[in-house]
Amino acid sequence: QVQLVESGGSSVQAGGSLTLSCAASAYTYYSNYCMGWFRRAPGKEREGVAHFDSDGTTSYADSVEGLATISKDNAKNTLYLIINSLKPEDTAMYYCAAVWCVKGWHPRQDYEYTAWGQGTQVTVSS
Repeated sequence: QVQLVESGGSSVQAGGSLTLSCAASAYTYYSNYCMGWFRRAPGKEREGVAHFDSDGTTSYADSVEGLATISKDNAKNTLYLIINSLKPEDTAMYYCAAVWCVKGWHPRQDYEYTAWGQGTQVTVSS
């Protein structure tokens, strides 16, 4: 089972940017994994933010479309999420998730992912 460790969470002012990273354990066929970023705000359900599938397909939640960029460095076993123009409503614990992916599969729901990191906190103040 791949192990994931997120980093990069911080407290920032509204309008700022952050880059979150998710490092996967070594000895994994990282390129074969579909990866996703999810977040859980206080009192809310966990929601998908962005996804990077094993075939290179990416997708974004409407709330971050045009403001976020997800990328994957297979050589470094690392997933990234850049979020620009942060708003207070982006405040949440951000989680990285992974699942072994067959070609053409595009998991988008949290229950479809089998490995999760511990999360990294993002706090945006107005």
